[in-house]
Parts: sequence; structure tokens; C-alpha cells
Amino acid sequence: MRLARAIAVFAFAVACLIATNALVRTPHASVSANTGASAAADDIAARAHKLHFSTYVIDTHDDTTQRFLSKSNFDLSKRYNDGSIDIPRMREGGMNGIFFSIWIDGKTMGPEAIRQALDQIDLVRTNVAKYPKDIVLCRTAEEVRRAHAQNKIAALMGVEGGHMIGNDIHIVNVFADLGVRYMTLSHFYNTEWSDSSTDKPAHNGLTDFGKEVVREMNRDGIMVDISHVSDKTFYDALEISKAPLIASHSSCRAICDHVRDMSDDMIKALAAKGGVIQINYEKSFIDQAYKDAYAKASGGVVQHLDELKKKCGDDGECFEREMKKDEEKLIAEGKLPHVTWEKVVEHIDHAVKLVGADHVGLGSDFDGANMPEGLEDASKLPIITEALMRKGYSDSDIRKILGENTLRVMEAAEKVSAEMKAQNP
Repeated sequence: MRLARAIAVFAFAVACLIATNALVRTPHASVSANTGASAAADDIAARAHKLHFSTYVIDTHDDTTQRFLSKSNFDLSKRYNDGSIDIPRMREGGMNGIFFSIWIDGKTMGPEAIRQALDQIDLVRTNVAKYPKDIVLCRTAEEVRRAHAQNKIAALMGVEGGHMIGNDIHIVNVFADLGVRYMTLSHFYNTEWSDSSTDKPAHNGLTDFGKEVVREMNRDGIMVDISHVSDKTFYDALEISKAPLIASHSSCRAICDHVRDMSDDMIKALAAKGGVIQINYEKSFIDQAYKDAYAKASGGVVQHLDELKKKCGDDGECFEREMKKDEEKLIAEGKLPHVTWEKVVEHIDHAVKLVGADHVGLGSDFDGANMPEGLEDASKLPIITEALMRKGYSDSDIRKILGENTLRVMEAAEKVSAEMKAQNP
């Protein structure tokens, strides 16, 4: 900030000297003007940096848990050249809240799905506990705020797919007790009670049991996540839930017509009940040209995942590595266009113009998707704050988008839970 002011003062002095002595020809006036513009730009960069590193920056969806499962002894405290998340890069990028995704293949059902989910929850808890000076497991919005006050990263968990309850509603209670703060109703395939956006409809949305699952999630304070679900499942969940919903990692269908994204009408309905859409950074969800080219080259995301399943089995890190390798090959062959980080800001801006800054957040899909150029990992996050500030967003609105909206929905879910338990202990 001091440097910016010094540059501005110097530019003013030069201008005065030019006017007094008439020693410089007219073309140099543009140099003075450009210096002033540069000073203004530097001021925005400095203000954006200060804002970004003083507020909550919460990402609602990261697949880093799969790296805990790897055979390479992933160490969260070390900086890596691959992947997107580790403590050093989170610190560098100001990310101070992360939802570790609990994910298993959607075709795994019953007791085995429950077992694998519990194993991953234990892995998150174990890995977070190793670094108490940097990161702490949180269950409530208040605990996230406390972690921020202590300059610690808040670690939370989201279960990515209702198939992991194994059709046993009591597992919702178990997940809640272990610290799970949201559950995605379905993943790439339908559950036995919820239709997915990337599978053939089987239930016309939510079954009666599925609606009971939503009610139980409300009672336990688990946020209902509608990323991955079919449009009908979304509207069913919206009608049933007493608490606001989240779309933990979805983008805008108006910009990129992908079934994993939300239509404008869906975003409006989500916002009308206090919910938040957390923008996904995956290239095929944010850029239409890339989405179309990727579908043509790979046969579509579900077919591609089926092929990777044959190659990788249940190794999530293998999934990410092979997806990246396939993408790099297709780009090198000229079959995929380049996608840059500005598309993420475009989706944020579209959603804000549609429903206001109170209903938009960040849900990157780091370590689980193909990231746009310039936003490959957590260290790059400040670029979003600066871009929004340059668009004229207020500090207050930027804070909401970066993390405060997610905390608000968490608090709303906690309030609904307390009310339901008070009415029916």
C-alpha cells in the first residue's frame, strides 16, 4: 500500500514538472496516465490480498481423501508438485476451511459401502490429528470460527453419495456422530432411493425412503447436498428439507450445458430457500467447448469412469492420475481446447447476477477433477478474490462468496437440528 502511494505521489510530481517547464512533448502525457492506472491496479491487488487472507476461504469439495488411501504415503504437511491440496499450498492460497470428500464407487452397495466409507472417515480424522498446529477437525460453524481465530485450517467432511449409508437410515446418525457435515444424495449412479443426473431415471426423484433420509439428515444437522442428483431429485429434496440445501460442487448450466450443472431456475429455487451453489472448477462443467470436445473424445464422463474403473479398481488416486494423463494426451493431440481460470469467475458472476452474492460459494473439486489453467491448486485461490474485486464486488460480498455463505447454511442446518430434536427428543 505504501509503495502504491509513493508511486502515485511521484507521478503527480512529474506531471507538475511537465506543466511548469513545458519540457516534454504531448505524447508523454500517456506515460503519466499509465503510471496512474498502474498505481490503481496495484492498490486493488494489495486490497484483494489483504481481504483474502483475513477472511474465511472455505472449499466445500476436495477429493484429497483418495490420496490418504494411496500406497505412496501421502503426507498432508508436505508440499507436492502434483495434486491440488496440502497444508503448505493451502496456507499459501489462504484456504482455511476444507471439506474432505468421502467417496467410493457408486456401484458399491450395502455393508461393504458402509465399511469403506467408515474407513475413509477414519483416515481423514487420523491424518488431520497428525498436525494439530495447522489443522483441526470441526463439526459446527462455531468450531470453524474458533479455528480461524487460532490461525488453523478447519477440516470438515462430506459424504459424496447416499449409497454409502447402505440403505440403513441409522448410518446417517453414525456419520453425523463421526463429524460428517453434508451428504450428497447420489453420485454418478442412482442409489436405490435417489436418481442421479448421470444415470437413467429409476425412481422419479426421491423414493419415500429417500425423503425419510432427507428428514433424518435435517434432524442430525447434516446439510443436504444436491450436486450429482437429477433435476427431479433436487426439487423433491428442496420440498422436503427444512434446512437450506447446498450444491457442494456444481456450476451454471446457462454457461455450460452439462447435466451436472444447475439451470437458472434451479439456482433461483435453491436461493429462495436460503441455499448456496458452490461453483465447481472442473473444465467440462465450466466450458461448453471443452465439454463437447471431451464427450466426443472420451464417450462421456460415465463411460470414461467405467473404463478407468477397469484399470484402477478402487484406487481413487489412480483415477485422478489416469484422468489427468488422458486429458493431457487429448490436449496435445489438439482434441481438447485450453480452459483458463477466468471461466470459474464467469460462473460465479453469473450466479451472483441471478440470485445475489448471498447464495454463491466455492466447491473446487480439487484432487478429483481436471482443473483450469491458472487455478490448478489451492495456492492459486487469491486470483479469484482479486478478479471479483476488479469487477467491482464489495468486500462484504466477496467474504460471503469465499466462505461466509457456507457457514450461514451450516448454522441454519444446526438450528433446524436443534429444533427437531427439541420437538421430538
